[in-house]
Amino acid sequence: MELRHLRYFIAVAEEQNVTRAAARLHVSQPPLTRQIQDLEAELGVALFERTAKTIRLTGAGRVFLHEAKAALQRVDAAVTAARATAIGHSSELHIGHAPSATADFLPAVLRAFHKKFPGVRVRLHDMTATEILDGLRDGHLNAGFLVKPERKLPRGVHFQSLRTYSMVVAVAPSHPWSKRREVKATEVLKEPIVAYSRRDYPNYHRLLARVLGPRIKRLPLVEECDSGPSLIAAVESGKGVCVVPAFLATTAGRRLKYVSLSPPAAPAVVGLALMEGSPALPLQMLKETAHAVAACTPGS
Repeated sequence: MELRHLRYFIAVAEEQNVTRAAARLHVSQPPLTRQIQDLEAELGVALFERTAKTIRLTGAGRVFLHEAKAALQRVDAAVTAARATAIGHSSELHIGHAPSATADFLPAVLRAFHKKFPGVRVRLHDMTATEILDGLRDGHLNAGFLVKPERKLPRGVHFQSLRTYSMVVAVAPSHPWSKRREVKATEVLKEPIVAYSRRDYPNYHRLLARVLGPRIKRLPLVEECDSGPSLIAAVESGKGVCVVPAFLATTAGRRLKYVSLSPPAAPAVVGLALMEGSPALPLQMLKETAHAVAACTPGS
């Protein structure tokens, strides 16, 4: 007898319908029916009374349902206890994150992670991509959420892609382009350009050069901003246009308008960075949780 037999039995018992139970378990009906039959054969008792239209528990089935639920509860408690033991001294995680790049999914990741590890304290650090990579290598950070670097990752850093975002041109609502559906990179190069600072965001400027071409490296920028909020304010005030991944819309909202590039540029990739071989259970669960949450609500 395996745990899945208990879970299948409980689903059928609660639904009183094999078809609904199969849908609930995300399995097809014939294998589910066979699993219940195998369970009854192993126990040597009938757990259900079956007619052409209904299925209901026998007396033995009602007793077994109570005990099966208790058994699964004990298994869950054992898993929780094992995780708590495995966490040991790792009761606090330091996670670097790029706020604009992660605003649309990081809160959901942290909520899901907290349900699995309520005893682990997560401390978030607002950082640039460079600071996150440095923090991972020197041990000040356990993990980091960031835009994938345009250059080769530092030795020992593993990056797991979570979301992709199209590259767009952000403009003020009063800008003539706010009514357009798309613009060309050559048009952008003729406009005053607002960008993140070269010193603090070298990866962004490598991304910008990939999207707009090497000429952007020689063009003066109308303003270099040290954070997402200051960049949004500069564009909103009409100082210039800005080429950014579409995730900026999560924090800027309707304060800006977003115009597609033609032809489309390769998207920006946002993901989770860890040091290779990170063995701690909370870090592995953070990785699995982030991937599951990101898959449920894809980027743009």
